[in-house]
Amino acid sequence: MLLQRTLTALVLAPLAILIVLLPPTGVFGAIVAVTFLAAWWEWAQLSGLRGRARVALLVVAAAVFALLWLARDSAWIDWLLAAGVAWWLLACLWLRHFAFAAAPTRENKALKLLAGAFVIFPAWVALVRIHGHSPHGQWWTLLALVIVWGSDIGAYFSGRTFGGRKLAPQISPGKTWAGAYGAMVAGVLLALIGGWWLDVRDARALALALLAAATVAISIVGDLLESLMKRHAQVKDSGSIFPGHGGLLDRLDSVFAALPIFAAGLYLLDS
Repeated sequence: MLLQRTLTALVLAPLAILIVLLPPTGVFGAIVAVTFLAAWWEWAQLSGLRGRARVALLVVAAAVFALLWLARDSAWIDWLLAAGVAWWLLACLWLRHFAFAAAPTRENKALKLLAGAFVIFPAWVALVRIHGHSPHGQWWTLLALVIVWGSDIGAYFSGRTFGGRKLAPQISPGKTWAGAYGAMVAGVLLALIGGWWLDVRDARALALALLAAATVAISIVGDLLESLMKRHAQVKDSGSIFPGHGGLLDRLDSVFAALPIFAAGLYLLDS
């Protein structure tokens, strides 16, 4: 399983980097929108949606992405980004009360779909905002992703090496506090290295380190929330598109949570 996961990652990582660095923001946003639509499809299934209703919701989501692109320079897009940040803080309460909305009722399905909208759409807005950032928008986008990817690797090795107290045993028994600390260290170090490359120095470097710490912390919340959704749906993976990695949600859960925080922090960093 580890070999399969490693081989899949070795294929996906260079592809993701090329998609971030090469195309202009419009093309990049379209590629990401298609990817996020696939993740939305998985989220709808975890929410308990099936059949034509799931297809109809996918069409609606595609239309929302188009509208968000057309309105990308309007003031209310900032409010959507702020709502994305607020949502992930609210999600912490859901993790504390993990049995909430577990029953497959119509009301709970609707609630989970609404939650999915706050997961998917603010993340896309944040990603497009970071990519269009001037200067070096592509590199800032890559740094945001590298912080999340690197923290995930740091959590894996730190958790396996030190083990210890569980982080959220009722939701994801494999995660430990040692893994969370390892994720934090890895994410901050990568942010400082990337910031140096992007000529971030002195007080701004400290601010970037704090932003990286907040980004890693909320990325863990994103990971746990998707684990909670899978536990409610009684499935191991959100899908099977990637050998050894599960579905798109399994790969993007941390990214969805991290992006609004990083985009908001980058705005403050440049203020």
